[in-house]
Amino acid sequence: MIFPQASGTNLLRQKLTLPDDLQGEINILLIAFQQWQQASVDSWVPRLRTLEQTYPSVRFYELPVIYKMNFLSQTFLNEGMRAGIPNPATRAKTITLYLDKSKFRRALAIPNEDAIVIMVIDRSGNIIWRSAGTYSEEKGAELLQAIREFSGDAHVF
Repeated sequence: MIFPQASGTNLLRQKLTLPDDLQGEINILLIAFQQWQQASVDSWVPRLRTLEQTYPSVRFYELPVIYKMNFLSQTFLNEGMRAGIPNPATRAKTITLYLDKSKFRRALAIPNEDAIVIMVIDRSGNIIWRSAGTYSEEKGAELLQAIREFSGDAHVF
């Protein structure tokens, strides 16, 4: 399965096309559909920061997925999120996608919006690994194994 091409804007106001503009050889995507899911997203961040520091080819991104709305509404929502995230590095990694959510979910075989979805994709958008929900040690170990297998790195972490 391949991650579909999607356009968005990060919280530094830079327009990006996914997966083309992602910076990693291995990109970890935290896909959220509802604001209340931010706690689940945040549960993954410490582990993902460690993975970025350990593996130079790994990058992670937060992708709030929101239904299409007019430019003014998008700007209002983006600026609200921007105000809540003062760290420029986090702003750069938060890419809001305004799109047809149902179509996006179908393309990725995501059955509903009940939980966040975590995907690992390569530079071409090929999905290497996926999971859903809040971070757990078991999911973290599976993620690490997927990264090791893809990168050919067998060193102990």
